[in-house]
Amino acid sequence: MQPSDEMDENITHWEWPVAESSQQHAERVALLQPILYDALYGIDTSHEQKSPDLLTAHKGKGLSVNVSSGGMLLMMDHQPQVNQALTIRVPTPIHMAKTPTLAEIRWMRKLPFQTFPGIYFVGLKFLLSGA
Repeated sequence: MQPSDEMDENITHWEWPVAESSQQHAERVALLQPILYDALYGIDTSHEQKSPDLLTAHKGKGLSVNVSSGGMLLMMDHQPQVNQALTIRVPTPIHMAKTPTLAEIRWMRKLPFQTFPGIYFVGLKFLLSGA
């Protein structure tokens, strides 16, 4: 099947390659919450930089799908850049929870439905928690 922006909604399967990973995903838990984020520029996690000036490129809101100690799956209404850094605010019932958290976009996949054009699954890796 060729990737296309115009996909047939009647198709019940699509090619979605998944790379082999040694990471454990058993600890994931569902978390359907709006997540506020600031996309940062001046930092790209694909290579080292010395004391970057973190500037906000885009403020937005996504919908979390699941979360683990190592990261989170979000749905976003625009196509983010892989390796882009974000500060995210994860809502918790614990007032002493330390947020925001620095995360990096590790991967993204566009949902293949005409009904929801421009919606993306975005895999985040937590880099630092407010400690």
